[in-house]
Order: sequence, then C-alpha cells, then structure tokens
Amino acid sequence: MAAALVQYVVLRGDLARPPRSWPLGAVVAQGCHAALAAVHGYREHPDTGAYLEQGDAMTTVVLEAPDENSLLGLAQLLREKGLEHKMWVEKPEGIPTCLALRPYPKGLVQPHLRDFKLLK
Repeated sequence: MAAALVQYVVLRGDLARPPRSWPLGAVVAQGCHAALAAVHGYREHPDTGAYLEQGDAMTTVVLEAPDENSLLGLAQLLREKGLEHKMWVEKPEGIPTCLALRPYPKGLVQPHLRDFKLLK
C-alpha cells in the first residue's frame, strides 16, 4: 500500500487577531495562494501528480504559525531538511503570510510540523 500523501499549509494565526485583524476571507486566500503555488511549482514531481490524481480524496492539513518569526523559522528548517515548499508573501507589503509544502508522504514531513497546531 502506498504512503498517504498530504499537503500541509501553515498560516499565520496572528493575521486574524488584533492588532492586525485581517478578514477571515483574506487569511484563507493566503492559504489558497500558497497551496496552489506549491502544487504548480512542483507539478512535475511524482508525488504531486499522485496527490492530484486522488481527486476528492486529497488530504490537506492547515496548521497555524503563531507569528511571522515562527513561520520564517519553519521555512528555514524545511530548507535545511531539503523539504520543498512555497512561502507566500503578500504584495506589495512584503508580508510573509503562509507556507505550503508540496504534497509529501505524511510520515516524511509530519515530524517537522509537530510544534504547529491545527488552525482554529
């Protein structure tokens, strides 16, 4: 049996809370942008193709980074581990808002994300 493929998306939770208080739709859009950019950027990878072939059975897990520094720290860790991802930066402000990994076997990336909770 093949390993379960999952796409992890990590959104900054502080964007939806004071003092920033972005509208929910704006925060969700950041996650959508990052997820699509990661899939597009790694579209030639066999795991990405297999993930998309799952259709309605695709699994996406949305986690929360408490702030910009934790999101940037995660990006650095992923680079060090050689895990492919896309950091979404809101333009023109230059605000890092979200990070999405390309689809991976769950067990390969989950250990690196254990410090992040599901987005609430």
